[in-house]
Amino acid sequence: MKQILCFGDSNTWGLDGETGKRFSWEERWTGILQEKLADRDIRIVEEGLCGRTTIFEDPLRLGRRGTELLPTLLETHTPDAVVLMLGTNDCKSHYGASAEVIGLGIRQLIQQVKAGVPDAKLILVSPIQLGEDVWDGYDLEFDRTSVETSKDLPRVYQRIAKEEGVPYLAASDYAKSSFQDREHMDETGHRQLANGILKLLRSA
Repeated sequence: MKQILCFGDSNTWGLDGETGKRFSWEERWTGILQEKLADRDIRIVEEGLCGRTTIFEDPLRLGRRGTELLPTLLETHTPDAVVLMLGTNDCKSHYGASAEVIGLGIRQLIQQVKAGVPDAKLILVSPIQLGEDVWDGYDLEFDRTSVETSKDLPRVYQRIAKEEGVPYLAASDYAKSSFQDREHMDETGHRQLANGILKLLRSA
């Protein structure tokens, strides 16, 4: 059985912006992907964590730095493919990171995948954009600059994907942040993103 490791943050974990709880497995894009690949002897390994960043150490929560954990997960699961979608939390105001700096973090994760599982397929996904007023009563860790940075991530990620020779997908082409919290996908977004990733997996 082949394994696909999906490494991301709360939008991979499946946080529901309306309830603050987690979408069911069947509603999350990872679960939808599993169902659509059920006939191909493929197992989806869901590794999403709320607050996860690429390279930054969260001053409020431990264990959120992606580069610290990814090599261990690659060794644990030895995946045949990796779907990498991080960057939203890197936009938080206390990191002060530009899209270009966040791109440096993503590049480190790509290099970790290439070193740890060199034969695995890798798909790079830039995250959805933050809502315009996410900082206004929704998530105080973001500000206006965070929103603009999130809008710039697709440009940076697409360039990095081309330079690294890996397939690329912009989640913002398939899903938007929900009206309820301006940060997370709703059920429709999860379904649409799953379909986009599925198409890319089949062609990669």
